Amino acid sequence: MTRKLQPGTRLVVASHNPGKIREINDLIRPFGISAVSAGELGISEPEETETTFAGNARLKALHSAKSSGLPALSDDSGLEVEALGGDPGVYSARWAGASKDFTYAMQRVEQQLQENFALDPDSRRANFTAALCLAWPDGETEVFEGKVFGHLVWPPRGEKGFGYDPMFLADGETLTFGEMESEAKHTMSHRARAFALFVAACLDKRDG
Repeated sequence: MTRKLQPGTRLVVASHNPGKIREINDLIRPFGISAVSAGELGISEPEETETTFAGNARLKALHSAKSSGLPALSDDSGLEVEALGGDPGVYSARWAGASKDFTYAMQRVEQQLQENFALDPDSRRANFTAALCLAWPDGETEVFEGKVFGHLVWPPRGEKGFGYDPMFLADGETLTFGEMESEAKHTMSHRARAFALFVAACLDKRDG
């Protein structure tokens, strides 16, 4: 049976990203859980050496849980493009280079799609994947994975979101993730779907 996070629990978010901390705090607040970031606790970021999203999420969560003595939640996510054999995948952030330039990363994806003659929507199928891992200091872990499917457009559209959002058009939608308001994206994104599984398994709503 999955271990529950009880109201009053302090949870480490295995991230140094302030935006991600805020997002997770918003998610868990109704359940009486408080979050602190790994960065606030002086916990280093481990090298991501795994070849899957789940593997990297587990690695990061375990590192924070064992360093802090508290349960820890991490995520690992990225874009998988069918015509590129699943790339950039777990290397999605690295494709943006040391400066995290996702304009460059999107251009790199598009260049490779054109080199593969992937010019129509059917040949430009892609999905975002997010893996969330909850880890406990004793080494127990559970992973929750969410996906959203669609295809890639060019040129990129919209300046909302982040990463590869401006070139991703989810199935059945007319706006890219870069054009969507965050509230709309959060109802259907890969991370939202992984969060929903995490909430259902690990959190109990407070009475009232």
